[in-house]
Amino acid sequence: MTLVIDIGNTYTKIAVFKQGELMHAEQFQIVDIKALDGFLNGYQINKAIISSVKKDKEDWQSILAESIPVTYFNAGMSNGIVNRYLTPETLGLDRLAAVIGANYLFPGKNNLVIDAGTCITYDWVDADGNYYGGSISPGLNMRYKALNYYTAGLPMIDADNAFDKSFGNDTATAIRSGVQNGIKFELIGFIERYKNEVANMNIILSGGDSIFFDTLLKNSIFAPYIKIEPYLVLKGLNAVTQNNND
Repeated sequence: MTLVIDIGNTYTKIAVFKQGELMHAEQFQIVDIKALDGFLNGYQINKAIISSVKKDKEDWQSILAESIPVTYFNAGMSNGIVNRYLTPETLGLDRLAAVIGANYLFPGKNNLVIDAGTCITYDWVDADGNYYGGSISPGLNMRYKALNYYTAGLPMIDADNAFDKSFGNDTATAIRSGVQNGIKFELIGFIERYKNEVANMNIILSGGDSIFFDTLLKNSIFAPYIKIEPYLVLKGLNAVTQNNND
């Protein structure tokens, strides 16, 4: 079995795969060897792959490497993707893993990957596996926090899955309208741009807010093309390991 670890800006996501099958996945705000041992209880792990947005390794990573082979995901591991990004060394590894996962799950298809996490990323991989780049914008919670942090009078409020108004009639709903409708219009705008260039494509929603984004788009003309893959990055990282037997 393979241990897959994705260390992001906010959470560390950990999963166990048996070849291509996801057996177990969780996310942690803080990881140490005790938490990792608890997660792995009952699993016989043969190898691991780690992707991290952080430059420094934590102690638990070194301890893990003493017991099983550990591979650190990097920009040179394309796994079927032709990476045409002009500065591949600056490409976020989560973005690369996501397009690898999309190409692995839906080979021979045009795939628009929308990863809804701390940031919202839009990445395109065509049916031949060519990846040219994409777009990065602030995520859902980042937008709410920014409005509160950079103003003197706007309160900090949470997202509301049930909010469906076109405008707000008080401060809280006005913020929700600006943030949530703003994201909705952004999503539709990006999708329409890609659809105008390539008619036949998948829209793959991934990340912690993927279900929320699916709700935003449920009544749009794009709903039939949407596929929810909350573990897309983990599946992409696991795909990189598939040249070896679990």
